[in-house]
Amino acid sequence: MEGIGLIIVITLGVLFVIFATAKLKVHPFLSLLIAAFAMGILAGLPLADVVTAVNSGFGGLMGGIGLVIVFGTIIGVILERSGAALRMAEVVLRIVGEKRPQLAMSLIGAIVSVPVFCDSGYVILSSLKKSLARRAKVAVASMAIALSTGLFATHTLVPPTPGPIAAAGNIGAQNYLGVIILVGIVVAIPAIIAGYIWAIKVGTKIKVKDEDKLEYDVDEIAASFGEMPSTFKSFAPIVVPILLIGLGSVVTFAGWEGKFFEILLFLGSPVVALLIGIMFAFTLLPKLDEETLTQWIGHGIKESAPILLITGAGGAFGSVIKATPVAEFIQGFGDSSLIGGAFFLLIPFFIAAALKTAQGSSTAAIVITSTLIAPLLTQVGIEGALPLALVVMAVGAGAMVVSHVNDSYFWVVKEFSGMTVTDAYKGQTAATLIQGIVALIVTLLLWLIFV
Repeated sequence: MEGIGLIIVITLGVLFVIFATAKLKVHPFLSLLIAAFAMGILAGLPLADVVTAVNSGFGGLMGGIGLVIVFGTIIGVILERSGAALRMAEVVLRIVGEKRPQLAMSLIGAIVSVPVFCDSGYVILSSLKKSLARRAKVAVASMAIALSTGLFATHTLVPPTPGPIAAAGNIGAQNYLGVIILVGIVVAIPAIIAGYIWAIKVGTKIKVKDEDKLEYDVDEIAASFGEMPSTFKSFAPIVVPILLIGLGSVVTFAGWEGKFFEILLFLGSPVVALLIGIMFAFTLLPKLDEETLTQWIGHGIKESAPILLITGAGGAFGSVIKATPVAEFIQGFGDSSLIGGAFFLLIPFFIAAALKTAQGSSTAAIVITSTLIAPLLTQVGIEGALPLALVVMAVGAGAMVVSHVNDSYFWVVKEFSGMTVTDAYKGQTAATLIQGIVALIVTLLLWLIFV
């Protein structure tokens, strides 16, 4: 099958994934695989080629990015259970000061969500948020929105969070993670600021039931973890891998050669850098026994499994698309100015936004969208570190829009803050819409200035 018929088949495949995950509640892993096989068969590919495309797409992506996702998740679990995430929160709080509690919560959320899933991060920091709200005499809802939006920004934009890592792998940018981290931070900052402003302007007007009766003590929260880890030990599992990946990127772009730079490239490869991060995370373990070395790490592996499966299925989905003649059909559009340049970034943004809004999961939206657009990138001439990094940002920006009732994170924020569903729509849902739009605008500006 060629031409318009092929485009219709691919469109139906995408619509099936959205319908199956959002309405039928089929796990994205199965819906992606079913759609991949169906598209290959309907497109007229030889049956053996369909099987080959699915297997190679799944395995190829796992080989490039699978271990990175697992290592990042393990680090997040150790930071969460050892109290290191709370220690990082305390450090940021001391720097920012309790006179700006909403800003403190936004920054705390942004840092913690780099290795820790935003759902888990919110649960960990919820008591701290309420304690600060009581101490600073500010609305709990404003603190809740500041925390949730800070967590959400880096969750969708900054590796080693699994979503952006998976997107990088899907579009062939796994070797540019250092650039993606840097660009992700640049794009995340305005999104965090937008969430903070929304928390100040709107969150302060939302009244939580029995807000005056809330009593939480920061010292009691910290004491529940036992002896808290040091600041260096808490930050090292995140900061060291990011620095190593950044150094590796600098060596690559500078083209430096020699044994010393070979070692830097080795240490800066994402797999090695995050493995080193795990070594630093081991220093956070309160004791070395079966509970920490087996159960904690086992929990991290379990948490990474759904992401790995969705990412691998996304790779299979994309591989089947690449096996069809769609590239030749798209070539004509790629040569036109209409789909080139910054305009192209709107395509992944709107696809990711539609997927996020329809089925709720930001990670699934990022994985599926990056899979769909991967075959288009070479056709429209998008290659190299910065352009591909901005594509990942456009996908992440779309995956912010919007967090509502079909998103587990929406319910975590609502329940742990005490907001009603209506108030959560005013606070959380509207804030994520604004964050996504702001992130897209910044991404487009970066493209127009630097690409």
